[in-house]
Amino acid sequence: MTRDRAPLVSWSRWPSFLPVAVLLVAVIVDVLTPLPSVFPLLAAVPVLAAPVYSLSGTITIGVVALLIGTALGYTEEHATLAEYFVRFTSIVVLTVLAAILNRVMAKDRKQLKDTREVAEAVQQAVLPASPGRVGPLGVASRYRAAAKEAAIGGDLYAIHPTPDSVRMMIADVRGKGLGAVRTVNRLLGAFYEAAAHVPGLTDVVDRLEELMQRVNAEEEEGPESFATAILIDVPNDGSAIYMVNLGHPAPLLIHQGRASPLEPTAPSLPLGLGNLGRTRVPVDRYTLPHDATLVLFTDGLVEARDRHGTFYDPVPFLSRPLPTDPGVILDALLADLTRYTEGRLDDDAALMAVTRPPDVSGGTRQNSLPHP
Repeated sequence: MTRDRAPLVSWSRWPSFLPVAVLLVAVIVDVLTPLPSVFPLLAAVPVLAAPVYSLSGTITIGVVALLIGTALGYTEEHATLAEYFVRFTSIVVLTVLAAILNRVMAKDRKQLKDTREVAEAVQQAVLPASPGRVGPLGVASRYRAAAKEAAIGGDLYAIHPTPDSVRMMIADVRGKGLGAVRTVNRLLGAFYEAAAHVPGLTDVVDRLEELMQRVNAEEEEGPESFATAILIDVPNDGSAIYMVNLGHPAPLLIHQGRASPLEPTAPSLPLGLGNLGRTRVPVDRYTLPHDATLVLFTDGLVEARDRHGTFYDPVPFLSRPLPTDPGVILDALLADLTRYTEGRLDDDAALMAVTRPPDVSGGTRQNSLPHP
């Protein structure tokens, strides 16, 4: 399983230019206007630099502001020595305070970075590494941690071969933290147990729903827990996809330069909410052509936004010539997501891709599992 990390703090570019811009404005204002002093602008420069520059950069820009202030002071005819001393001392003091602020913020960022790395390590231990090939399918998975969150998320994916098919699940548990991790662990265990022993996808859903109902019963005083999920069965001949969608974003089928969402024929409630009136879940069947790739993802992908607040849509990017390697497809998709969001991801995103390679033929054993 590959981990792709977004930057811990993703500043847009303009704040890093702001201290220099203020310096230039101070010089221009002093030269072109009759204002008696531009000291307030110069004094603000090291403070503006503290959040966005390194320690040495903050001190350097403060010294530059001091030198410029000294040089500009010589052009003032009526300034007293006391005024020069106050200006000089003020910039020095503000530069020192900016350096201290810079160190405090750097320490906080490091602590958040360390916490996030621990969270990712726990997440990596929870989620199994996806093999490159399972049965007739090429498989890849990726996990992108949110830039602004250090809490462990509830995103999960799993894949399990059976004698007749390959079964997969991708899900997103409500909430974050240790409670979400416990639910993720229990869901993974229940999925692997059910995938190996129960005959159909609807039976697997029933097992997972029973588990989520137990989780809710154990946490009666807390908020109700639920998980959106997609469960998939691919027969060993690789020709079809049997899918149950429980309130999850529709996966995309990529074939011949076109990405098509596989929407469910009827909506179904997420796991854990079946007591609100869910009937027997429908199992949809889709054709899986040769060289086609199915991309599954959690809502962290499609709820990512650009600087204008527009949601990311993976369909245009995936509707172009792409290699059939599932890992390459996911890496390219995440690179496009990073470009679109400028590295700012507000929620974790888990992705899984499965490809039917061209060497899969219909001569392998057909799926014997019952599918409605």
